[in-house]
Amino acid sequence: MLRVTADEHSYNYKHTSDLLLSLTRSRSLPKGLQLHAQIIKLGLQTIPLISHNLINFYSKTQFPIYSCHVFNESPYKSATTWSSVIASLAQNELPSHAIQFFRKMLENGVYPDDHIIPSATKSCAILGRCDIGESVHGLVVKSGFEFDVFVGSSMVDMYAKCGEIKYARKVFDEMPEKNVVSWSGMISGYVLLGDDEEALRLFKQALVENLDVNDFTFSSVVRVCGNSTLLELGRQIHGLCFKTSYDSSSFVGSSLVSLYSRCGVIECAFRVFNEITAKNLGLWNAMLIACAQHAQPDKAFELFGEMRSAGIKPNFISFLCLLYACSHSGLVEKGKYYFEMMKEYGIEPGAQHYASMVDLLGRAGKLEEAVSMVKGMPIKPTESILGALLTGCRIHGNAELAAFVDHKISELGGNVGSGLLVLLSNAYAAAGKWDEAAKARKMLRDQGLKKETGLSWIEDGNKVHTFASGDRTHLRTEEIYKKLDELGDEMERAGYVADTSFVLKRVDGEEKNETIRYHSERLAIAFGLITFPHERPIRIMKNLRVCGDCHTAIKFMSKCSGRVIIVRDNNRFHRFENGVCTCRDYW
Repeated sequence: MLRVTADEHSYNYKHTSDLLLSLTRSRSLPKGLQLHAQIIKLGLQTIPLISHNLINFYSKTQFPIYSCHVFNESPYKSATTWSSVIASLAQNELPSHAIQFFRKMLENGVYPDDHIIPSATKSCAILGRCDIGESVHGLVVKSGFEFDVFVGSSMVDMYAKCGEIKYARKVFDEMPEKNVVSWSGMISGYVLLGDDEEALRLFKQALVENLDVNDFTFSSVVRVCGNSTLLELGRQIHGLCFKTSYDSSSFVGSSLVSLYSRCGVIECAFRVFNEITAKNLGLWNAMLIACAQHAQPDKAFELFGEMRSAGIKPNFISFLCLLYACSHSGLVEKGKYYFEMMKEYGIEPGAQHYASMVDLLGRAGKLEEAVSMVKGMPIKPTESILGALLTGCRIHGNAELAAFVDHKISELGGNVGSGLLVLLSNAYAAAGKWDEAAKARKMLRDQGLKKETGLSWIEDGNKVHTFASGDRTHLRTEEIYKKLDELGDEMERAGYVADTSFVLKRVDGEEKNETIRYHSERLAIAFGLITFPHERPIRIMKNLRVCGDCHTAIKFMSKCSGRVIIVRDNNRFHRFENGVCTCRDYW
């Protein structure tokens, strides 16, 4: 326990200030509260330096309301004091309060300095209030801080997170001096926007200029490689992380786990995870979702138990990972168990949790239970929830339930995304309701929407080869089709029979067979077979769900060719080996 003498005169503000700084570094709240009581007793709270350090202490110990109390009781409010309280609120996820204090500061005639502005811009970014951010930018120019590297970096980050990438780039380009924060903020902005190509280009430029990148930069760029499934480039950047020792960072680690998981190399994801000693919640969640996507629900449940034993409190994402794992493995009771467990942690289920539960029940054939959940939940059904219902309709050919969802879409004014209308059309078609399917497709056209084109791609070195269904644009088209036809004959001799019921169009049988034979994933696999050595697994990425017939066909492809084929569709990973898929035909 902290020992404080009763002799008031033995204290001076310098010693007290130093002691406060020490307690701030150690995050010792009980001792800090005791010292605060002694400060009040001695009347030292009126000294600006003491007030500043007290506000900072409560900020670091995550008690921003106490920071506000200290600020309000301080008779002398300098720019430093204002900066401390605004930073306390911004850093502790109270951005609205931070903006309120920023406005009060201006009303009191205190002009912002280079320490206050980054806290204000951070709050604008969290709130997505670019309008307020533009006003702050105006103050920056007036105060002459537009060329300050820290202020400029905060402006870049604010505009990028608010989706105003052009403004972010303008500020970035006009900065006479750039540091790792400004480069990282700009790269991250392109990642958030989905402009992976520009993010990678900027990262390469930073390396050319010998920038000392940090863990945030590496995390952003690794995330780009994961989003674009650029395994080879991701491995090269992982090598740079290793050389700079950033591979031990949980922040970078979670991105690396995601990269290897998205590229189908789950064993590398586990290796990265196991090598990091200080695991944060983001890293645990990344590994949980990796297990869920790779059909390893038992491993996900085991990791969740280890996470809780390590004292890591799960959040809403953790439970979303678990529900996803249950949904894609048909584990209904386990799903219900984890859905109820959320209450123990004070987490209210959101739309994504309900969508996962509805998906779980629908896939398992418990359609009535799924509908009851939708009717009884405290939120209005979202597109993801209705889409989950339609997945159950399609799998089980339930036209009545499709009509129920159709009515719900009408209640939304029909103003929904193309994906949901395509699901509705497919659900009707799977139930043989062709007229209703046609109406759903008409709704798609009437809204000026288009069905997303199914694409599959495969990486060869640093080059990505992309295929569409029936694609004949590739330089090796003749070889690809020849290989596919040869393999098709071998598959038929092994017992494969095309299931043309998965062609959800009213066309004759021969056309259906021709359509399904040259789906994009089969073309990509054929390219892999003629390009890669036998011992190398063939990794295919697809933007849509693999159809049932292609799933069966790829099992035969793996058996007849003796190759390991890994396919990632928009739902999960499928690892085909010797005629068997890890999803156990449940996806």
